[in-house]
Amino acid sequence: MQKKLKVLVLSDHALSTSGVGTQTRHLLTGLIEKGCWSFRQFGAALKHSDYRNVVINDDFIIKPIDGFGNPEMLRVALATEKPDLLFIFTDPRFFVWLFEMEDEIHQVCPIVWWHVWDNYPYPDFNDAFYEATDLLNCHSHMTYEMIKAKYSEKTNWIPHSLPENIFFPIPEEEIKKYKQQLLGEDRKDHFVGIWVNRNAKRKRPNDVLESWSLFLKELKRKKGHQKATLIMHTEPTDSEGPNLFKTAEMLGIEETVFFSRDRLEFEKMNVLYNISDFCLNMSYAEGFGLSTLESMMTGTPIIALKTGGLTRQVCNAQSGGENGVALNVEFKTLVGSQNVPFIYEDYVSNSTVAKAIMKLYKLKPDARKKLSKKVLKYAKTEFSHQKTIDQWHETMLDTLEKFKKKERRWKILEI
Repeated sequence: MQKKLKVLVLSDHALSTSGVGTQTRHLLTGLIEKGCWSFRQFGAALKHSDYRNVVINDDFIIKPIDGFGNPEMLRVALATEKPDLLFIFTDPRFFVWLFEMEDEIHQVCPIVWWHVWDNYPYPDFNDAFYEATDLLNCHSHMTYEMIKAKYSEKTNWIPHSLPENIFFPIPEEEIKKYKQQLLGEDRKDHFVGIWVNRNAKRKRPNDVLESWSLFLKELKRKKGHQKATLIMHTEPTDSEGPNLFKTAEMLGIEETVFFSRDRLEFEKMNVLYNISDFCLNMSYAEGFGLSTLESMMTGTPIIALKTGGLTRQVCNAQSGGENGVALNVEFKTLVGSQNVPFIYEDYVSNSTVAKAIMKLYKLKPDARKKLSKKVLKYAKTEFSHQKTIDQWHETMLDTLEKFKKKERRWKILEI
C-alpha cells in the first residue's frame, strides 16, 4: 500500500463555525476520500475550552492552539511530523513569523496557501509572502485576476465550495410549514429577506437596516402594506458592531426584523435560506462571502455588491445576467494602516439597495421560479465541491513534484 502524503495545516480550527474553519473541514474531508492524503492541523482560535487533540480519524487530527502559533511550535512539528506539505489558510498578517522562517520550512517541504485579497490596488507589500509560497490557490476570482499576472506559474483560482448535502432546496410544502413555525402565523405570506454575517462594521449592519426601512416605506406607498420580514442571523449586541435592537427601534421597523441569535447547525441554516426570498450582502470589503453561496445552493437569489469574491457569485459568468441583483460600486475610499498601507473599500448607497430589494419583490411567481433554477444550477457548477477538491488534489501533487526536482541550497546531515 502506498504511503499517504502528510500535510501540516495552519488555519482556524476545522470544527469551528468560522468560514475559514468550515471550509478547512469540507476541503480536508474531501481530500481524505482521495485515499492519498493525511492531515495534521494546528486549529487556531483565541481560546479553547479543551486543548486535548481531536482525532476525527487516523488521517485528520487537530491540535488546538491559541492564536496561529509561533516559530518554535512549527519547528517542532516539522521535525517530528516531517510533513510533505505545509498548508496555510488565512490573512498573511497572522503568519508574518512563518514567512520569515520560510528557508527553514523549505528544507522540509513546500508551502501552499489558500489565499484571498479583498480589493485593488495590487498589494505589492505582499510580494515577499507570494515569493516565499510555492502554490497560491485563490478562492476569490478577483484575487486570482490580480495576482496571476505576476505569479502565473503558481497561481490558480479554486473557489470556496459546499457539499451538496448541506445546503439544498426543500419541497414547497415544507417551506410553508417551516416559515409559519419560525416566523408565526401572521407572517406566513410575507416576503422574506435574510442577512447572515457578524454584526461588525465591515458588514454594514446598520445600513442593512436602513435599506430595509427604505424598502418598507416604498412598499407601503405602492402596495399599502408592509408584509415583509428581514431575518438577521447575527448577534445584535456584538461589541464589534452597533446595537441592532436600538437601530431597528429608531427606524421604527422592529416588528419587521427577526433576529436569529443562536449558533445553528447546518440543517437549521438550510431552513432559514429556504424560507427566504433573497439573501443580502452589502459589505464594503468581502473576500468571498459564504452566506450568499449557501443561499444560492438552496436556489435563493442574492443581492450583492460587485466587490471581491461576491462579484463572481452575483454575476453569472456562464450565461451572463445576474443571480438576483448585482449592485454596482457607487464610490470607493482608499484606506490603509501601517501593515496594509493601501486598499480600496467599495460602497453602495442604502437607497440603491432598497431599490434592489423592491426589484426582487416585484417578480412574478414564474419569474421567481425561473431565477431560482438559474441560481441553483450556477452554484452547483461554478462552485462545484468536487471540482474544488480535485483541483486542490492536482495542484498539491504538482507542487510536490516540482519541489522534489528543485535544487536545494543546503543539505541536512544527521550526526
